[in-house]
Amino acid sequence: MDAIRTQRLRKTYRRRGRGRGRTVAVDDLDLTVVSGEVMGLLGRNGAGKTTAVEMIAGLRTPDRGQVRVLGLDPRTDRARVRGVLGVQLQAPRLHDALTVRELVRLHRSFYPTGRDPDELIDALGLGEVRGTRFEKLSGGQQQRTSVAVALVGAPRVVVLDELTTGLDPEARRGMWGLVRGLRDDGVTVLLVSHHMDEVERLCDRVTVLDGGRVVARGTPASLVADARLAPGAGLEEAFFALTDRAAPVPPITEEAAP
Repeated sequence: MDAIRTQRLRKTYRRRGRGRGRTVAVDDLDLTVVSGEVMGLLGRNGAGKTTAVEMIAGLRTPDRGQVRVLGLDPRTDRARVRGVLGVQLQAPRLHDALTVRELVRLHRSFYPTGRDPDELIDALGLGEVRGTRFEKLSGGQQQRTSVAVALVGAPRVVVLDELTTGLDPEARRGMWGLVRGLRDDGVTVLLVSHHMDEVERLCDRVTVLDGGRVVARGTPASLVADARLAPGAGLEEAFFALTDRAAPVPPITEEAAP
């Protein structure tokens, strides 16, 4: 079974101000994340990455299309999806007045089984601020607290949206080790990022969005090869070459799905 699968997923928003009409955030998104892999979701700001993961998590309703997480619909099977899916969003939505330890322990109470809150707090480098209220944390500490909340229920699938935003180089490396550990444990990870080095090091496969559409997908190495660049070019150069072309790739069919 695929861990995450979307088919013809579409989401539009009404334009604000004087202009009329709607802006397309996600346009016919076909995405398959195989169980046990780390899939990177790449795109410029405004490419539709966050809207896509919010629909996958059941936080936004698609205008049309289908989302399945381990075969479950995030909108109609909310409780069951919550038990298997952990989500860390780019903008954490946690209670400001609770401490790190209170937040992680609270979310652990939502699951019949899971990880030890204090061990997870220490593993994420939050031991010294475990008694600090969320509103008093730095941006990087808030990010890591959000990750702890996403992982404390020991989910089978994890969505990480801009995982290392606001982190110093040492903390970034620590998060990379965390992602590798999740994969080693058989957890499926959808990693949303604009850091090319991060994606190149961590991801088994990559899907590139531009203007809400898939414009490329494959392994990091195959995307570099597809871009037909000079020898020595990496994923960053390939990303710009592929998104500048911005021609959507064909949708996934049952025969073409990995």
